[in-house]
Amino acid sequence: MSEKEVYQFETEDINIKEVLQKYLRYWYLFVFGVLIAGIAAFVYLRYTTPQYRVSSTLLIKDDKKGPSLTENAVLNDLDLFQSGKNIDNEIEILKSKSLMNRVLKELALHTTYYVDGRVKSTEIYGNSMPINLIVSRLDSAAFNKVFTIRTVDNINFQLEDEGIVSQHKFGQEIKKPYASFTVVAGNGVIAVGKNITVKFHDIRKVAESYNRKLTVAPVNKNASVLSLSLVDPVPAKGVAILNKLVEVYNNEAVEDKNLIAGSTIQFIDERLKYLTSELSVVEQDVESYKRDNRVTDVSSEAKLYLEKASEYNRQLSEWAIQIDVLESIEKYLLKQDSQHELVPSTLTIQDATLLGLIGKFNELQLERKRLLRVSQPGNPLVQNINEQLANLRGNILENLRNIKNGLIITRNNLQASSAQFESRIKEVPSIEKDLIEIKRQQSIKEGLYLYLLQKREESALSLAATVANSRIIDPAIAGDRPVEPKKQLIYLLAFLMGLGIPFAGIYIKELLNDRVQNQQDVKRATSTPVLGEIAHNDTFEKLVVTENSRSTVAELFRLIRTNLQFATLGKDNKVIMVTSSMSGEGKTFFSINLGASLALTGKRVVLVNFDLRKPRLLQDMGLSNETGISNYIIDERLGVEDIIIPASDVHGLYAIGSGPIPPNPAELMMSPKVGHLLAELRESFDYILLDTSPAGQVADAFTLAPFIDACVYIVRYNYTFKSQVAIVDDIYQNRKLKHPMIVLNDADMKEAYGYGYGYGYNEFGKSSMRRLLKKNMRVEA
Repeated sequence: MSEKEVYQFETEDINIKEVLQKYLRYWYLFVFGVLIAGIAAFVYLRYTTPQYRVSSTLLIKDDKKGPSLTENAVLNDLDLFQSGKNIDNEIEILKSKSLMNRVLKELALHTTYYVDGRVKSTEIYGNSMPINLIVSRLDSAAFNKVFTIRTVDNINFQLEDEGIVSQHKFGQEIKKPYASFTVVAGNGVIAVGKNITVKFHDIRKVAESYNRKLTVAPVNKNASVLSLSLVDPVPAKGVAILNKLVEVYNNEAVEDKNLIAGSTIQFIDERLKYLTSELSVVEQDVESYKRDNRVTDVSSEAKLYLEKASEYNRQLSEWAIQIDVLESIEKYLLKQDSQHELVPSTLTIQDATLLGLIGKFNELQLERKRLLRVSQPGNPLVQNINEQLANLRGNILENLRNIKNGLIITRNNLQASSAQFESRIKEVPSIEKDLIEIKRQQSIKEGLYLYLLQKREESALSLAATVANSRIIDPAIAGDRPVEPKKQLIYLLAFLMGLGIPFAGIYIKELLNDRVQNQQDVKRATSTPVLGEIAHNDTFEKLVVTENSRSTVAELFRLIRTNLQFATLGKDNKVIMVTSSMSGEGKTFFSINLGASLALTGKRVVLVNFDLRKPRLLQDMGLSNETGISNYIIDERLGVEDIIIPASDVHGLYAIGSGPIPPNPAELMMSPKVGHLLAELRESFDYILLDTSPAGQVADAFTLAPFIDACVYIVRYNYTFKSQVAIVDDIYQNRKLKHPMIVLNDADMKEAYGYGYGYGYNEFGKSSMRRLLKKNMRVEA
């Protein structure tokens, strides 16, 4: 089994503490973010106009859920004046645009007033207004027009319009191209020199805005009580709108009822005029006939037959009345001047179809009048209603003719039956017969007259006793506290944003950062064991590990030295290569200080600079690099002892420089003398540290692979690219170099814990060192 197959990846749990520390090191950003967000929330709440909820409750006399508005039994027979309402229809009426438009017109809300504050302007309304505009003319050009009024004294004021200042008196009419208005003093105190901003609005747009704000809903499904509410920045204005809305709603309902009752009274009055004259003529005929013919009572012999004849005559009178009523309604509908008037009640005609047609006809007439208040006659909706009215008029006339024809047939049948009895009273004097005919006509006229007179009184009573469709349970009242903005919610959102924005910024920064940030970045990219970690060197010293040094960096090098001993387990580990992905990751710095830490234990250590392209080892140690490996390989006369230089600062530490930079470093390192050099050094030194060129840029390091015992691969925080970690993973997986181990350089010790030395043995020993030991044992086996 190969070594590659033996190695197993270890599953590393997410280190919550490490993740938190990654963000906690930027604690000042979170504090600053929360502070700025809190200040922004305070300023927003301080200068945002608060919104108040205004609410009211209204009882609707619903025909499904409540009793009729009128409890007077006298009016119950008159179905046209019943006041029961459908709750759903009334909700739609209350939310209609035409109703809100009328409300705003009556409140003159096409004009709003503002007073300037230190930061913003505040709208004023009601008793707090020091002035008031009475508008007599307002063109569409005035919409959104703004001008300023500045009081001079209790009599005079200045008006500033588009930069032009003019002086006027209170009560004086001001004419502008877009409007004519008069400024009068209001209930508020007039502050001299105080600016009041006046703005004109399109009343239709304002009505649409308030319609969206208005909420009308039943309190519960079993009651006919409605809850009306809206949200407005000026509580007094919202209260006035809701109260006026209920008032206008009731007024329109009363106007509709009065219109029906008035039309009925007018129709009955016209009929009574004709009946009065006809009844007078009939009564005079009876009087003249009796006087001229000296008429007395009928004979007792004909009394029985006369009673039967009277019964038929009574029925004929009733049918005649109904025929007369139908003819009157038919004449009324055929009149040109009544085309857009309401059809009067059918009175005694109890035909369900006719009643339904007349009711629908009157409903469309009312709808047409309501539309004409806000629309022109040419409006498609009005034209559509006109067509429906024309169709209904034809249907009503046809229905009237059918009913009348039926009544005529019935009357003819009754007359035929009556003729049978009349034939039996031939003996009755002709005078009595003529008298009966005259009295019949008289009874018909009297019955119709009395009936119409009674209905006229009922209609007049209904007109006088008309009451509103609703009753206010709770008048409009504004809440004591604003519903918007919500302080607690705003501060909570500000706190979350104060934390979230820095968090998102840090997360995005970390996400976009393609360089190694922490040990987890390395572990996610490779299973190569981590030997240790080197802290950031705040000094400019290249040699930080000395006999008396106790700095964090020096202690971490001692820890790496200990970890290296655990990794070898007593095996021969003399030749250690130090390489990296690219230059600048700290290979030379690591080689010098690791060699010094090994030398302090009494070992003989030699540092060999195999970086023949950019040598820095001897320069950083303060030694001369005139003679080195390139000289040794080229010059046969030089021996190993000729190029070894002892370090002056650390006893037992030696160095071999690269020598002059050759033109062909790659080919030079393939010379057999390289192996000879390392073989001689093995006999003289305990450790040989090879400082090589970056393995991620050139192949020089791989030419030394047959001669080394271990490889230390340097990865520098915030410098090495994450993609470059794949290089060491490839080396580890394919065994291109012996025993590769990673050292993390330039760690930020602000995130450290333990004894102040960064990640101690518990961090590396439990994972990385376990892998090193497992690898060595597998190889020995």
